[in-house]
Amino acid sequence: MTVQPDRVVDGAAQPRDRVRRIAGLDVARGLAVLGMFGAHLGSTGELGWSPSTWGAVVEGRSSILFATLAGVSIALLSGGATPVTGAALGRARTRILVRAAWVFAIGGVLELLHTFVAIILGVYAVLFVLALPFLRWPPRWLLPLAGLVAVVGPFVVLEVGQWATAQEEERSAFVFLMVTGWYPALIWWTFVLVGLAIGRMDLRAARVRAGLVAGGAVAAVLGYAGGWLSAQRVAPGTELGGMEMGFPREDEWDPAWFAGAEPHSGTPFELVGSAGVAVAVIGLCLVLADLVPWLVFPVGAVGAMALTVYTAQIVAIWWLDLPFLAGWDDWVRFTITALVLATAWRLWLGRGPLERLLTWTSTRAAGP
Repeated sequence: MTVQPDRVVDGAAQPRDRVRRIAGLDVARGLAVLGMFGAHLGSTGELGWSPSTWGAVVEGRSSILFATLAGVSIALLSGGATPVTGAALGRARTRILVRAAWVFAIGGVLELLHTFVAIILGVYAVLFVLALPFLRWPPRWLLPLAGLVAVVGPFVVLEVGQWATAQEEERSAFVFLMVTGWYPALIWWTFVLVGLAIGRMDLRAARVRAGLVAGGAVAAVLGYAGGWLSAQRVAPGTELGGMEMGFPREDEWDPAWFAGAEPHSGTPFELVGSAGVAVAVIGLCLVLADLVPWLVFPVGAVGAMALTVYTAQIVAIWWLDLPFLAGWDDWVRFTITALVLATAWRLWLGRGPLERLLTWTSTRAAGP
C-alpha cells in the first residue's frame, strides 16, 4: 500500500490523506476467522483426495492465515510500502505495543472461560512484539529471515522443549506461549515475518498480486510434497505427531519428529507449505475483492471486525456449552450468524467495538 508523502517531519513521510482500506485483506481475514470456526466446531478428520475430506483444509491453515495477516497489519500500521521513520516510527511502535497489550488481555479473559478452544490471541500478541525490530526491513530481507526461522526454528524449539519438559516447566506460561503450546511463537514468527514482507509491497499492483498467488502456490507444493516424501522415507504408513513427540525424550533425536506436514506439527515442511497457502489465499482475496466486491463483502465484514467476531465466537461456545467438534451443522449456524451480524454492523455502524477500542487507545497513546 503506497502512501503519498506530503511533507517530511523528523525523517518521516506524513500522509496527505488517510489511506483507503484494502478490502481483499479483510476478505482473507474473514476466511481465516470462519475457517477457525470450522476447526473448532467441525469434525475435520484427515485431508485427502476425496471431496468428503476437504473440510479438513481449515485445520491449522486458518490460524496460520490469521497469523500471516497479523504481519500484514503490522506493516500497514507502520507505513505499508513506504515504512515510516523517525518520530513516526516511534509512534507506530507505540500503537503496535498498545494493540498487542489489548489482544493479550482479551486472550487472557477468554482463557478464563475454559472452553475447549486453544486461544490464539496470546501468541498473536507476542508475534506483534517480535515483529517490532524489523519494521524497517524490506521484503528482500524479511523473506530470507522467514525461511531461516522455518528451517532452523523447529530444531531450536525441540531443544528448548526437551529442556523445559525435563525441568517440568513445559506448561509454564512463557514456555507454553513460546515453545510447547499449540502455536509456538518461536516458529510461528515465520508467518508474521512473511506477512510483514507482504505488507511492504504495493498490494494494489496486479503483478504483486500475481506474484503472491504464484509464489504461494510454489511454496505450498514444495512444503507439502516435501512433507509427504519425508514421511514416506522415515515412517511410511505412520501418522506423525511432529516435534511434540520429542519433548519428553531428553537428549534424543528422531528424524520422524521433523518429517511430514500435518497441521500443528511444527515441522519445516508444514511451516513452508502452510505459509505458501496463506500467501496464495491473500493474493486471491485481493483479486476477488476488486472483481466481485459485493459478493465477498459479508466475508470482508467479518474480517474487518475479526477480533470482535473471534471473541464473540469463544463467548458463544462457552455460553452454549458446546462440546469439542460439535458438528458441521454448528459450524454452519455460527458462520451464517457471523456473516449476517458482521455485515449489518459494518453497513450501519462501521468499525467493530473491539476494533474501535484498539484504534482509539493506541492512537491516543502514540500521540499526534
